[in-house]
Amino acid sequence: MKSYFSTHPDDYKQYDTQTLRDRYLIEKLFKAGEVNQFYCYDDRLIVAGICPTLSPLSLEAGKALGGLTFFARREAAAVNVGGEGVITVNGQVFSLLERDALYIGKGEHDVQFESVNPDNPARFYFCSAPSHQPYPTRLIRREEARKIELGDPQNANERIINQYIHPDVCPSSQLAMGLTELKNCSIWNTMPCHTHARRMEAYFYFFEEDDTRVFHFMGEPDETRHLVVANEQVVVSPSWSIHSGVGTKLTALSGRWPEKTRSLMIWILLTRQTCAKECP
Repeated sequence: MKSYFSTHPDDYKQYDTQTLRDRYLIEKLFKAGEVNQFYCYDDRLIVAGICPTLSPLSLEAGKALGGLTFFARREAAAVNVGGEGVITVNGQVFSLLERDALYIGKGEHDVQFESVNPDNPARFYFCSAPSHQPYPTRLIRREEARKIELGDPQNANERIINQYIHPDVCPSSQLAMGLTELKNCSIWNTMPCHTHARRMEAYFYFFEEDDTRVFHFMGEPDETRHLVVANEQVVVSPSWSIHSGVGTKLTALSGRWPEKTRSLMIWILLTRQTCAKECP
């Protein structure tokens, strides 16, 4: 399990491009037939890409969890961005279509991940955070997410925030999760940019066309940098950093994002108070 360590904003100013990518970007999230886990020392967040093929997959607790079982002191959420998948929690089976999500609360759980069709495998974007309060496991269908429309065409930031793990949808200890969809000709996922001093975030970008890129802006407001992000990569965003991304591609004829590329970003954040109504 690769670790991403906390950094001071004064230190990051000295980083070159490769160092920025090494310390803030998960470049290869999914590996077919494997659980690919990453540990972030900021807020002890665990990010994973889970892509089952021929056999079920399980999480590994590892040394970072102090020898405990994975969910003994943690909660988690997974959203499926691939083919139909199944997550089994203590014998209870949950079927997830594309963009469905599952929340799993703190407890002694046996959890397995499977694909219905190995030729079109599920791809679970998974995040886990420490938890001190158990909440029930809950399946959230794509249409059940709380939807908030933000932005406007003039600023090219018209978007829909789909809140999956949110106090008004699915209670959690401190984990929050949502998916941002761009509308019409918009290209910015968050504008104006901002920071969240009380929490870190992880941004998973995914597109249908592999040659699409996102320029993700980060850093302190008066000392910004950027990362060029490809399909199915994750940005680890410290609490002191701004976060805003702009995409590179529209369809040539209609001037709209193609239907399967409009979902630009899944965000995960941690909050120690009730999540704001328009987070992130």
